[in-house]
Amino acid sequence: MSEFVERMMKRALLLARRGVGKTSPNPAVGCVVVCNDAIVGEGWHRKAGTPHAEVHALRMAGERARGADVFVTLEPCAHYGKTPPCTDALIRAGVRRVFVGMTDPNPLVSGRGMAALRAAGIEVECGIMEAHCRMLNEPFIKHVSTGVPFVTLKSAMTLDGKTATASGDSKWVTNEKSRRYVHRLRATVDAVMVGVGTVLADDPQLTCRMGVRGRDPLRVIVDSRLRTPPTAALFTMKSPAKTLIACVQPDLPQARTLVDAGAEIVPCRESGGRVDLKDLVRELGRRGIQSVLLEGGRELAGTALREGIIDKYLLFYAPKILGGDDGFGLCAGSGPLLMSEAVRLRDVTVAKFGGDILVKGYPER
Repeated sequence: MSEFVERMMKRALLLARRGVGKTSPNPAVGCVVVCNDAIVGEGWHRKAGTPHAEVHALRMAGERARGADVFVTLEPCAHYGKTPPCTDALIRAGVRRVFVGMTDPNPLVSGRGMAALRAAGIEVECGIMEAHCRMLNEPFIKHVSTGVPFVTLKSAMTLDGKTATASGDSKWVTNEKSRRYVHRLRATVDAVMVGVGTVLADDPQLTCRMGVRGRDPLRVIVDSRLRTPPTAALFTMKSPAKTLIACVQPDLPQARTLVDAGAEIVPCRESGGRVDLKDLVRELGRRGIQSVLLEGGRELAGTALREGIIDKYLLFYAPKILGGDDGFGLCAGSGPLLMSEAVRLRDVTVAKFGGDILVKGYPER
């Protein structure tokens, strides 16, 4: 891969990121059209049901697209959905070559787009910065391949691994920069999930605030026995986002009160007397939810870890030490007896938010 090809795909990736959080259930895609080593058109997918990245870029390029090279982060679609196939637009435009970041895992496309381009005499090269392109659309890839959403666990801890003091005080573990990042993260996911313990202790809003512009995610409360109070902030604030309450006893008397408050009750299978999280994420997947941000608390985090539903970890560490044997850790419940049984993370990266440190990684499967 030449330096120029990599530079153009980096530009396409940068464009694609503008659509993250806005295109679901479609993937975020960026496209660049190049003629005589100069960019003549570029675009990104902005919202499901609207023109795709390739169409925006070709419109900007106009006649200069004929004989041009195209750089696109995801294989162009070759089927009719809410919009016509992008392969038809590329063929009509008369482009010479198409550089593709990755094959589309959607069975409706999956190689057909590139095959259609090659059949029309267009050169196609795939796998340009593929790892970056896959990371961009982790939720889409997981959901279209398995039917279940991509789950990210976010937590904030002191350097000695405490998420709260012995009294349960957790405001605030991390600094304002870290918290603002989490609000930006909420704007990019389809749903945010917490346990009823977090609702009772913190009365969270689970919305995008702190100056972050974006849509509020769907709120999912794991509440096996329907202990969520109908007066919770989830129901009293102004937000177009809905609230789902996952439980195992939907016929409890308080169910009607919660429905009247604005919640949707979602019955799930029971596992150990609690909501079976695997059943819950399957139900969210059936509803088209591609990404879930798991924000707390320790009971939910521990169950999610043991059931193996977490796809990515985002762990913030603040430069603070509580000390002592008390306080609360990341996960409740029993852990392994042997270090060899610990969950190992791969592709670990570290970033700083002021004095806070963010450790990001993926569990080895």
